[in-house]
Amino acid sequence: MKILHVITSLRTGGAEKLMVDLLPRLKALGHDVDLLLFDGVRTPFKDSIVSLGINVFSFSEGESVYNPVHILRLRRLLSHYDIVHTHNYAPQIFAAIAAIGKSIKLITTEHGGSNRRRSHRWFAPIDRWMYSRYDKVICISQKAEENLRGYIGECKSDISTINNGVDVDKYASAEPSPELESIAPGTRKIIMVAGFRWEKDQDTLIKSLNYLPDNFHLFLVGEGARRPELEKLSATEGVTHRVHFLGLRTDVPQLLHAADYVAMSSHFEGLSLSSVEGMSVGKPFLASDVDGLREVVAGAGILFPHQDAESFANEIINLDNDRNRRIEISKLCRSRAKQFDISAMADGYYRSYSYLK
Repeated sequence: MKILHVITSLRTGGAEKLMVDLLPRLKALGHDVDLLLFDGVRTPFKDSIVSLGINVFSFSEGESVYNPVHILRLRRLLSHYDIVHTHNYAPQIFAAIAAIGKSIKLITTEHGGSNRRRSHRWFAPIDRWMYSRYDKVICISQKAEENLRGYIGECKSDISTINNGVDVDKYASAEPSPELESIAPGTRKIIMVAGFRWEKDQDTLIKSLNYLPDNFHLFLVGEGARRPELEKLSATEGVTHRVHFLGLRTDVPQLLHAADYVAMSSHFEGLSLSSVEGMSVGKPFLASDVDGLREVVAGAGILFPHQDAESFANEIINLDNDRNRRIEISKLCRSRAKQFDISAMADGYYRSYSYLK
């Protein structure tokens, strides 16, 4: 089958990382897979997926992903594919419009457990119409499916869950990067990998440093619009010298192995790939007790109250004082991560495409 995946860009984020991990596996399973970007700006993710042999097309570089001209551009492409599979809202809504009157099969992946649109009533009928245009809607976790069904109500689309996954062996077998130690020698290192967006809430981890001894440092991997805001918060909290912004990286497995603790302090998630990656490396993993993290972490890593910087710090201190518990939590995290391996996800997508033949 000839399949076109459509996403806003390959800048940073779970959906973007998924393209890098998933599409080569779908190609290996026998599908002819291309990727379309609304914004084709060059990024490490884009370089990586091109190097893996995936054809990548783009409508623009740096242009707004909500440019309505993309609808016409997309419509001209539809007849060249058996299935169009969208990710993120702009491709979701534009493909739904572009496919009107076409016989193309549409699939979308719902990557979040919630979003800001759902707090505005006038968006609901638009979204209900959009999802009804899709032959299949794939949610990345059971909670994400539950939330979507509660939001849109009855929908003629086939809605199901295929858990997100990562290449667990790749993360588990990586060698520690020496970089973190060179930046902050002799310190205890906490790391979080996530785009600098509101829902990721790096703020809580920055604030937690005021409850931790001075030898604890925080490393933030990612980029995004909130970076200046987070840098300002670090200064306001008086912890600038203990917060290190590492930017976009292609050596995330190595960086995770070099940390003492891996954390995710989001306001909400669908199913966080960064969390599964963090649990794969055999380090204690701590996450805020919210939808999309609770389902993955409970019974393996440590959940702390949402936005509670002091509680997070206390959990870190308790772990740091109890070597046996650190080892136990690390083993449980690695075992849990194996349940979310990318191979199972690829098989699920393959079956979904075959069903639509």
